[in-house]
Amino acid sequence: MGIERTGVLLVNLGTPDEPTPRAVRRYLREFLMDPRVVQIPPVLWWPILNFLVLPFRGGTSAEKYKQVWTPDGSPLRVYLERQAQMLKGYMGERLKVAIPVVAAMRYGKPSIAAGMAELKERNCKRLLVLPLYPQYSASTTASVEDALAKAQKYHPFGRVHVVQDFHDNAGYVKAVAKNINDYWMKHGRPDRLVLSFHGLPKAMIDAGDPYKTQCHTSARLIATELGWNDARTIVTFQSRFGKAEWIGPATDEVLSRLGWEKAGRVDVACPGFASDCLETLEEIAIEGRKTFRAAGGKEFHYIPTTNDTPAWMTALTAIALDSLPLLYDR
Repeated sequence: MGIERTGVLLVNLGTPDEPTPRAVRRYLREFLMDPRVVQIPPVLWWPILNFLVLPFRGGTSAEKYKQVWTPDGSPLRVYLERQAQMLKGYMGERLKVAIPVVAAMRYGKPSIAAGMAELKERNCKRLLVLPLYPQYSASTTASVEDALAKAQKYHPFGRVHVVQDFHDNAGYVKAVAKNINDYWMKHGRPDRLVLSFHGLPKAMIDAGDPYKTQCHTSARLIATELGWNDARTIVTFQSRFGKAEWIGPATDEVLSRLGWEKAGRVDVACPGFASDCLETLEEIAIEGRKTFRAAGGKEFHYIPTTNDTPAWMTALTAIALDSLPLLYDR
C-alpha cells in the first residue's frame, strides 16, 4: 500500500459557528458534556449545565467571541484551515506526492467524524491524526481518541496513529522561541516574560495526568532557547472554570501581582496554543492587559502564537513526517 493512500487529520479543540448566544450554547453543550472535560456524573451535571451554566455563559461568552471574531470567522478555525492547507503543501514538497490533509474540530464543525468521512471518500486507508495540543492531557488528546474510536465504527481505517504530544520536540521549541524573539526584535524586550498555559483541575494532575509536568518542560526548553531560563520567566495557568481547585499559579493573579509590584514591561506568550483563539486574544490580550493595568502595571504586550508562521509549519511538517512510519511498521 503506497503512502499516497494515507490521510492526515489535523485536529484542534473547536469553536462556535458564529458569535451568537445560540451558537455558543450549542458549542459549549458539546464541549462541557464531554466526561473527559467535566468529571461529574452526567445525571448530576446535565441539569446544572443546561439550567444554570449555559443560560448565563451563552450570552457572556458570545460577547467575548464578538471581540475576537474576524471577517473570515473564528480565528481558531481560520488558522486551522490555513495550517491544514500549508501542511499539505509542505508535506507534498518533502514527499513528492500529495497527501490529503483535512482540518477537524473535537467540538463543533467540521467534526472529527466528518473529517474521517472526507478522507475515506478520498480513498485513504491509513490515518495519521495530529492533535494540535503540544502537551498531552486526558482532557484533550485522549478525548480526541474517544471521538476517533466512535467514528471508526462508521468510517473505518486499516491503521490509525495519533500523535500523543510534542511538548519537548526540538522543532516546536525552536518555533515558539523564534516567534517570541521575532516579536522582541520588532518591539524590544520586556522585564518579565509570562508563559501562560491552559489550566486543568488539580484532581486530574493528582490522578496522574502528565500535563503540568509537560508544560513546565516546554517552558524550560523555550526559555533556555531564548536565553531566559531564569527568574525573569514565569510559568502560569489560565482559563479556570468552576469551583474546583485548579493548578497554578493563575495567570490573572500573577499579572495582578506584577502590576502591583511595578515589574516594568510584561510580555505574555501562550506556548500551549497552536492558534490564536478566544483564550489568547480575549482572555490574555484584552482581559489580561486590563488586569495588569488595573493593578498599576504600565506596559503590557501579548505575543501572538505561532499560528501559520513558516518556522512552526516546518516544525509541524517534521512532526507529521516523523510519525508516518508508525503507520507502516508492520
